[in-house]
This record gives sequence, C-alpha cells and structure tokens, in this order.
Amino acid sequence: MLAKQTASLAQLENLCKQLYETTDTATRLQAEKALVEFTNSPDCLSKCQLLLERGSSSYSQLLAATCLTKLVSRTNNPLPLEQRIDIRNYVLNYLATRPKLATFVTQALIQLYARITKLGWFDCQKDEYVFRNVITDVTRFLQDSVEHCIIGVTILSQLTNEINQASGKNLNLNDESQHGLLMQLLKLTHNCLNFDFIGTSTDESSDDLCTVQIPTSWRSAFLDSSTLQLFFDLYHSIPPSFSPLVLSCLVQIASVRRSLFNNAERAKFLSHLVDGVKRILENPQSLSDPNNYHEFCRLLARLKSNYQLGELVKVENYPEVIRLIANFTVTSLQHWEFAPNSVHYLLSLWQRLAASVPYVKATEPHMLETYTPEVTKAYITSRLESVHIILRDGLEDPLDDTGLVQQQLDQLSTIGRCEYEKTCALLVQLFDQSAQSYQELLQSATASPMDVAVQEGRLTWLVYIIGAVIGGRVSFASTDEQDAMDGELVCRVLQLMNLTDSRLAQAGNEKLELAMLSFFEQFRKIYIGDQVQKSSKLYRRLSEVLGLNDETMVLSVFIGKIITNLKYWGRCEPITSKTLQLLNDLSIGYSSVRKLVKLSAVQFMLNNHTSEHFSFLGINNQSNLTDMRCRTTFYTALGRLLMVDLGEDEDQYEQFMLPLTAAFETVAQMFSTNTFNEQEAKRTLVGLVRDLRGIAFAFNAKTSFMMLFEWIYPSYMPILQRAIELWYHDPACTTPVLKLMAELVHNRVPRKGGTGIVSAGKKITNISHVSQFSQTKRQDQSQRLQFDVSSPNGILLFRETSKMITTYGNRILTLGEVPKDQVYALKLKGISICFSMLKAALSGSYVNFGVFRLYGDDALDNALQTFIKLLLSIPHSDLLDYPKLSQSYYSLLEVLTQDHMNFIASLEPHVIMYILSSISEGLTALDTMVCTGCCSCLDHIVTYLFKQLSRSTKKRTTPLTQESDRFLHIMQQHPEMIQQMLSTVLNIIIFEDCRNQWSMSRPLLGLILLNEKYFSDLRNSIVNSQPPEKQQAMHLCFENLMEGIERNLLTKNRDRFTQNLSAFRREVNDSMKNSTYGVNSNDMMS
Repeated sequence: MLAKQTASLAQLENLCKQLYETTDTATRLQAEKALVEFTNSPDCLSKCQLLLERGSSSYSQLLAATCLTKLVSRTNNPLPLEQRIDIRNYVLNYLATRPKLATFVTQALIQLYARITKLGWFDCQKDEYVFRNVITDVTRFLQDSVEHCIIGVTILSQLTNEINQASGKNLNLNDESQHGLLMQLLKLTHNCLNFDFIGTSTDESSDDLCTVQIPTSWRSAFLDSSTLQLFFDLYHSIPPSFSPLVLSCLVQIASVRRSLFNNAERAKFLSHLVDGVKRILENPQSLSDPNNYHEFCRLLARLKSNYQLGELVKVENYPEVIRLIANFTVTSLQHWEFAPNSVHYLLSLWQRLAASVPYVKATEPHMLETYTPEVTKAYITSRLESVHIILRDGLEDPLDDTGLVQQQLDQLSTIGRCEYEKTCALLVQLFDQSAQSYQELLQSATASPMDVAVQEGRLTWLVYIIGAVIGGRVSFASTDEQDAMDGELVCRVLQLMNLTDSRLAQAGNEKLELAMLSFFEQFRKIYIGDQVQKSSKLYRRLSEVLGLNDETMVLSVFIGKIITNLKYWGRCEPITSKTLQLLNDLSIGYSSVRKLVKLSAVQFMLNNHTSEHFSFLGINNQSNLTDMRCRTTFYTALGRLLMVDLGEDEDQYEQFMLPLTAAFETVAQMFSTNTFNEQEAKRTLVGLVRDLRGIAFAFNAKTSFMMLFEWIYPSYMPILQRAIELWYHDPACTTPVLKLMAELVHNRVPRKGGTGIVSAGKKITNISHVSQFSQTKRQDQSQRLQFDVSSPNGILLFRETSKMITTYGNRILTLGEVPKDQVYALKLKGISICFSMLKAALSGSYVNFGVFRLYGDDALDNALQTFIKLLLSIPHSDLLDYPKLSQSYYSLLEVLTQDHMNFIASLEPHVIMYILSSISEGLTALDTMVCTGCCSCLDHIVTYLFKQLSRSTKKRTTPLTQESDRFLHIMQQHPEMIQQMLSTVLNIIIFEDCRNQWSMSRPLLGLILLNEKYFSDLRNSIVNSQPPEKQQAMHLCFENLMEGIERNLLTKNRDRFTQNLSAFRREVNDSMKNSTYGVNSNDMMS
C-alpha cells in the first residue's frame, strides 16, 4: 500500500514538473488534463495532504494548495464543517512550521486559509463562530520571527482583500438559465421599494399621489447616480418580458420623498431621472409592449406628482424632453385603442403641468403654451375619429364606461383651459362641422343610420368635452373674453338640445342625452348660483343668440330639459337618475330655488307629480324594487321647492300630498283584505315610502314637518308597522320603510341662509366642535321636531319607533343561518338602520325618557333590549368590517353611554364585556369617526365608574343603586379590559399618527386614575424599552404629563391634562427621533 502511494506521489510530482517547467506544449496540455482529473477524483483531499507532507518540489505543494482551495470553494457537495476546520488548522500549522517555503506556495496556502475563513464566517459549532478567531490565529505569527511576522501580516492583508471581493457572480443577461434569478432580483427590489416604511397603508386608488418614504440610511444609494443609471441600463439591455418590472422600480425610485435630498441633490437626481426618460423616448421600440407602455406612462406621471414645474424647467434637457413627451402623448392619444387604461397617467401629467402654470416662478420657459394645445387637440380629434371605427367594427365603446370618461374629462378640463382660445376655436370648428352634417342627415330621406350614428357619437364627445372645459373655469382666473368663449360653446349645445328634443317622439340617443346632462351639471356649477356675476359676458352672448336675458330664463331651460327627460326617458334609469340629481342640485341654492318656484314648469311639477305625467313614478312590474331609489331624489327636490312659499298653508300642503294620500289608502285597502296581490302591494308601498322619505328630508323646518307628521301619524303609521311584520325577510321592502322611519325621528335643524340641514342633539367629540355645538344649542327653537308643552306626540312617536325596532328585530333574528355573502343585505343592513333610528330618537331632544319607567311604559326598555339582542347576534369582526354598520353602532353606543349609563350598568356581565371589547377594537379602527366615537364612549364609561367609586368611598345617606354596585363588581372582576384600553390609547398617542388626539385625551385621564398602579408599570415598561441614553428624557416626559393633575375628572382638570398630553406627545416624538426602539420609531424620517 505504501509503495502504491509513493508511486502515485511520484507520478503527481512528475506531472507538476511537466506542467510548470516543460517547453513542449503537447506535454504540458497532457499534464494539465491529468491534473484536472486528479482534482475531480474522490481521493483528491488525502493525496493533497500527502503532497504537502512528502512532496519534494514546490510545484507539488502549489498543486495541493490550489486543489484544496477549489475543494473548499465548491457550492455543490461542500465539505463538512469538521473537515474544513481540520484543513484550516492544518494550513496554519503547516505555515508555522515551514516559514521558508517558496513565496508562491506560501501565497497559495494563505489564499486557502482566507477562502476557508470567508466562506465559513457565519458557520457555528456549539454556539461559537469557529472561523472568526482570526486575530488569535495571526497573533502567534506576529509574536515569532521576522519570517513568521511576514506570514502573519500577509494573512491579514489577503483576508481583507478576500472578504472585500464580492463572492456572487455577475449576471449574464444573455444566458436564459439566469433569467429566473434576474426576475426574482427585480421582484425583490420592487418589493423593497414598495415597502410601507411608515405604516401609511396607501391604497392603489391613490397611485399617482404616492410618495416612497425611503429610510434615511438608504440615502447614499440614491445620491449615487449609478443606482439610477443601473435601472435605465437594465431596461435597455434585458428582454422585453422583464423590462416592465424595471420600469416599476423606476416609478418607485422617482417617487422617493423630497426630504431625502437637499435642493442641489434633488436637482441633480431629477436631472439624471429626466435624462433616463429622454433616452427611453428616443429609443421607444420596447414601448410597443403594453406592460412596458403602461409602466412608462406611470413613470411620466410621477415626474410631476413628485416634482414642481419650477424644478423641471431648470433641468438641462427640459426643452427637448417636454417636446418628446408631448409627441409621445399625442401619438398615444391618436392610438386610442392601444392600452386605454394607461392614458390616465399621461393626462394626469399634463393636467398637473397645466395647473402649475400660474404659479411657476422660474425664469426658464416652460413651453407649455406650445405643447398643451397639441395634447388637447390630439385628445379631442382622436375621440371623434374613433367613433366611426367603433361603430364599423363593433368595438367596445369607451362612452359606455362613464366613470373612465368622467375621469379623463376632469383631467382635460384643466389641460384645455391652458391656451383656452385655441381650445375654444377648435371646439367651435369641430362642433359646427358635426352639427351641420347631423342636421343635413336628419333632413335627408336617404341618410344611412350608420352616418347618423357617427355624427351623434361625435356630438356626444363634443358635448362632454365642452361641459368639461367650462367646468375647468374654476381652476383658473377667468377673463371676460374667456366667458364670452364659454358663451359661444353654450349656445351651440343648447341649439343642439333643441334639435334633439324635437325628435324625441321619434328617436333619441341615450349617450348624447347623458352627455347633455353632464354639460348641464358643469354649466350649473360655474354659471348658476349666488356667487356668479350676472353681468358675465356669457349671459350677454346667450341673450344675443338665444334670447336668454337672465338667470331665470336660463333656469327655465334647465327645468324644461328636466321635464322633457322625465317625460321621454322615464324608463331609462341612468338618464332619469342623473336628471333628478340635476333637479336636486338646483333646488339647494338659496336664490336659484326662489327663482325656480316662480316658473310655470316648476308649478306644473308641484301640482302634477303623478305617473300620468312622469312615467318613472308608475308601478312597472318588469322593474326591480331597487329601481325606485331615484323617487327619493325627486321628492327631496319637490319638497324644497314646495317649502319656499308653503308657510302655514295646510290646504296647499294637502293638495300636494293628494297622490301620496291615494297611494296610502290603496295599500290600506289591500291590507284590509286577506287576499291581495303581494307584488303590487310591495311596489306601491316601496314607491310611497321612498317618496315620503324625500319629502321628510326636505322638510327641515318645524311648520312644514309638523304638517307631514300630523298627516302620517296616527293614520298611516300602522301600515308601515304591518309592512315590517309581513315582509321582514325582504330587504327590498324593509330597508325603505326603516329608512323612512329613521328620517321621521331625526330632529334636523335648518341651516341659516339656505336649505341645508344639520343634526340636532349632536354630541361634542372634538374641541373644534364646541362653537358648532353652541350654535346648535342656540338654534334649538328652530328644530323641526319640537312639540307643544301639552303635546304627547314626542312620546307617541318614540313608541312607534320602539314598536318598529322591536317588531323588525325579533323577526329578523328568526332568519337563522345566513350565507356570509348575503348577511349584510339580508340582515346587517336592516339592523344598521335600526341602530341609526334608535340613535336619532334618543338624541333628538324631544322625549323625556325618564317618564317611561315612571309610568310603567315599556317602550324604551323594549327598544334597548332589542338593541342588545341584535348586537349579540353580530360577530365582533362584522361590526368593523361593514362601515355603515360600525358608524351606526358606535354613534348609538355613544348616546347610550352618555345618557343611559344606568341601562348599560344593568346588563349581564357577558354583554358588558362584549360592548367593552367592541370599544377596545374600535379604538384602533382606520375610520376616524369610529375611533372618535369609541373614545367618547370610553370616556362616559370611565367617568361613570370613577364617580361611582368615589361615591362608594364616601359616607352618604344614599347608597349606590343595585346596577351601579353590580357594574363596579364586574369591572373589579375584569380589570384587564380597562387596562388593555389604557395601554392601547397610550400606545396610539405615543407611537402612532394620532389624528384625533383631543378625543383620545378625554378617556385617558380617567383610565389612569382608575388604574394608577398599572399605569406606573406601563410607564416603566415604556421607559425601559428606550435606549439607556434616552430613558431619563422619557421618564421626564411622563412626569410632566401628570404635573398639576389632581385626582378628579372635573372639566378644569381634564383640560389641563389635555394640554399636558399635547406637550407630552411633542416631547416624546422629539425624544424618540433617531431611536431604533419603540413600536413606530421615527429613524427613517429623521
């Protein structure tokens, strides 16, 4: 065996000699091949050791060191940890005992040691990093001879160099096998840039307003221009399938927070960014891919959402870049069928640029007066040109997506107002061409339907766009000349309306009608109302062309169009609902509503609101019950118009209510028989209650509302109760009835100077509400639900409310298990309305609730017990998952904890714990209204607890009530619930972006006074969680928080605590800056 090893060793030494000394190429190649085979052989490790120990030449030692380095470096089938430790120790010992080796051998062995150390840096054995004791290893060399010192220093030098070298390999972008790695690297980068560093939870709907809150520690990477350049280079180098991810990363990089840079750094960063954009625009081949195109459009939009126009114009290549962007935008708009969802970002960019023009202070030219009209023209002409192609090829019509169209028009309204003269001239020219062609086609007996449809489509776009640019007037300081231009456009649309309305008996175009309504809505916002100058040149132009001399005559045109639409389009829900919304908006204005009432057309509506004249009021057996929603809007407007001159005229009121009286009598007749057409009864009743709810909403003055109340109670209230009993399981019926009842018990107050409303009995939940609350109190005399001192109507109304809540509540709980996807529609929505109804009744200030128990009336108790049963049927998660339910529940709970705390205290322990848990969860809700309501509820509960505890410790002749004593006992049994809320509130104030600090401060003092020991422990825990150097400052913050605070909950003491808390929060934030401790440390933004 030994002889065999010796022969093998001699053969290896001979091969080394041939490799390093021979001059014959063939011999050297043959030796190299043999040595490669040796390196890959299974016994390579043992033979390397033999070479080092017995080898007679330096070349064999070099071979052994080199082979060992390859062995320890391989990633597949790596050497075991113990073996690598042995090799490391062997190499060190070998170098120590042979200080006079050939230089290249020493260097190779040191390289081997450095490689083992680097690759094993994170390897542990028995909780010890076994390859990190470098200094100990090297010290032995440094304490010996000069030769040993040289080896020791060389080890340190080589190790430093080795660790400094990147161990990863460079990506080969042309190697398809590496594309998977490239994709994952890009995804990792994108996810890092997308990370929500400060917990803002930005949703995707605010995409174009996003700012990436990059940590300050990353600043150097963004200051290095090569980082940005890397991504632009990648975009141009990699396959198109990967480049959208690169652009997504660039979108985020372009959105880094402004505070990351100073002004000079930001200008430099922006310059590099714009250069990269310019390079893409100059080489647009990859943008033919829809995903690339979409992400690039997003990148362009970020240029203006995160940088100011004044900064952009100072970029060296700005003139060329804005020209390229304009050309790219025009081309994109012309190819309207390609990636239509991406156009939003381009229009967003130009909208922001145009809106900035009046404010830019830079001396450099922005050149938008040159390029914005080109963009406006491209949008308008491309939409018109698309009409024929869409109709010819049967493509999807963008006009069908009214939401998308409205979004684009909102953007165009600002863009088109820049260089408005050019926009107007273009619109007038195109409108006149299309209108003339349309008129000629209508007069021609041989006109093809296709040609008519094309012109109607073009006119639809033009009417939409004209409405949009008129609405854009609000964004700019308008001149008389521009008002005159608006007049030119308005005249043309009104003339077209006259033409189309004259043909409605034969034919109509739904999309064109919707465009007209959009135009009227924009025209109303800008030129109808109290703030408009009636001397406007627009009115002069309307007078010259159409004879419309003043606002009253213009309003008559509006009303004429509304009546025409309701007459001819009553079965078209989109047109009907938008028409009624226009009527509703007109009825709100203080001066316009008074002008409207004088019009004969409005008087016609007030006297003839029947299905005979307005078909949408009819009972159509083909339509759903939910299609009747627009009736509420109609009657809200009619109610406002009726109120203008109604006064105390009961005859006029009864005349107006005749159709509704007849409908109620019809339903009453049906209910009086055992057999009736259920569907007809449902449709009649649902239509009726929707009408009544509109009237009830509009009647916000006492006189008019009392007429309505006396009309409906007691005569027709039983019919509503009967409907709930019969159809409790059908939300299409119960929801309108419950909403009507909730409106009837809502004590609204008219707002001075208009027809708007505010709610009476509103609780103060914020310091800013104090003045509003005081004003509401002063207006108590004008509340609509205010009964005479001898009237029992307030109590009777609450009895009806209680009866309806109890009837509905007890029956809806019999439904049993409801599928999760239907639970809101079938159950929770009705419960939510019941909660709102009960809250409105309890806080309306028209019932003294003490009389119910005094006289043995169980109406209040029934309503409250039904509330508890309904509440316990709802899982905690649903309370916060459904926004309307959570708002109605927490606002009702706020009233109960303020005015009916004795009832809360009398509840069973599990119910109290349920309510407290819901408050605890609501404190962290995203909805500020819910969070504020929970703070108020908690404040009332804590205040009640504190008062009862204070009384229990005093010697009083009057003992605590049974409810109070029981409630105190429950709270003492479960202190963890109150303590948890103390911890939650304190954490929100200290560590989170607290948007309702004042509300949070109110319960906090009571929580602290009730749990002084727990607060002390919590304070110590927070202080100890800080870095040692900041603990003293945090301790001082807590000391200052309680300075001057007494052990009571008097208003003066509370106010002082609130002031202390504001100072406390500021001091804590300052103290925690640059700290890596705490729940939401601010180091990223420092």
